[in-house]
Amino acid sequence: MPNKKSAERRMRSNETKRARNRSLKSNLKTLEKKMLGAVDAGDPQTAAAALSRATSALDRAAKVGAIHKATASRKKSRLALKVKAVA
Repeated sequence: MPNKKSAERRMRSNETKRARNRSLKSNLKTLEKKMLGAVDAGDPQTAAAALSRATSALDRAAKVGAIHKATASRKKSRLALKVKAVA
């Protein structure tokens, strides 16, 4: 347990941030799986729409610091290549 008030506040703040980051990352994984499912099904229109949603979510997660911006760029690139292969 923290011994100082500032450490207590920091602990609460860290827990809030951790919850937000976990939620964002979980949502990213879900969107990625939906997009990959559309790619596996061979449906280019659904895959493109899912790619758009995943790209937007990756950018938002990178903006708030849940993931690194290079990680977001790498994932967007790899997902786009998979959608392009279906089209």
